[in-house]
Amino acid sequence: MRDLSLHILDLAENSVRAGADLVEIGITVDPERHITLTLRDNGCGMDSEMLKKVTSPFTTSRTTRKVGLGIPLMMQNARLTGGDVKLESEPGRGTCLTATLDGNSIDCLPLGDITGTVLSLITANPEKPDFVLTCSSPRGSMDFDTRAVRQALGDVPLNEPEITAWMKESMQEEIEPIFGGVIL
Repeated sequence: MRDLSLHILDLAENSVRAGADLVEIGITVDPERHITLTLRDNGCGMDSEMLKKVTSPFTTSRTTRKVGLGIPLMMQNARLTGGDVKLESEPGRGTCLTATLDGNSIDCLPLGDITGTVLSLITANPEKPDFVLTCSSPRGSMDFDTRAVRQALGDVPLNEPEITAWMKESMQEEIEPIFGGVIL
């Protein structure tokens, strides 16, 4: 993975495949440039046996291939910076992945295009799940919630070009002051 947004895309797609109705993505950068990425879903979850195995690249629940690199690669990239990944999951309740990274480390990947990543997730899944993006840094914070967008729009699909353009502009307008120049 060349940036953190691609990790987020891969991991959030796991949440979609797990049948989640809600996927929450949180990105926090503290004053010391420590980065916390959180992905929480209410999908099918994992039992304790699968939770132990899922950190191996040779474990996947997918039938189309025999490897699952998303979580192992995220762990590797977090650990390269002195951080780590914590996984919590419960069958029927969902999964929460929290990755911590040191943004000062030369090995820390850039944040990447968070707006494009979240927009890709929304437009590829216009009906379900809902996505919540929360970002914060010493420069400010923002929240974007597709449930609020759906409530305002009624039955208009979230992948309509005008709606997609508005969501992109709205998210980018809020994210840029929060992360612009903080982590690239």
